[in-house]
Amino acid sequence: MSASTSDKHAGESSGLALDTDLGWAIRMVSSAFRRVATESVADLPGGARAYLVLVALASGEPPSQLALAKAVSLDRTVMTYLLDDLEAHNLVTRRPDPRDRRARQVLLTDAGRTRLNQVRENLAAAEAKLLVDLDEHDALQLRTLLARVAQTAQSSSAAPAETDC
Repeated sequence: MSASTSDKHAGESSGLALDTDLGWAIRMVSSAFRRVATESVADLPGGARAYLVLVALASGEPPSQLALAKAVSLDRTVMTYLLDDLEAHNLVTRRPDPRDRRARQVLLTDAGRTRLNQVRENLAAAEAKLLVDLDEHDALQLRTLLARVAQTAQSSSAAPAETDC
């Protein structure tokens, strides 16, 4: 191999390193976050999935079960079982949708809101440990950028593939 060929290969691989690889970074952060989040929501019936449902319910108009399942990316059958469990613990309630009596709206109860606030405090403390090397501005920027990428990922996964009929 000539010196110029050797230099060319060195230049191509110089940008390759684990600490600059997006896949590696996402995997490491995801694994660490999953550990701390799982511990933070362990006493919540339904765990992390239930937390996402409660957050979605706390942020606006009561959605239908189907809309809620789509918002948190859960299969509607899984959503039904999860809501059954949350309702049994008085964290959510369901009622017929006044706009479509065949659909059911899901509402956060006062007990559910209280429990969500407790879990949020636990999760915030766990997140702070994970983000310890970031200042407040960087942590906010990371959250903002990740939310944008997550929204893109969710909308692209919701779109039918070209091979779908």
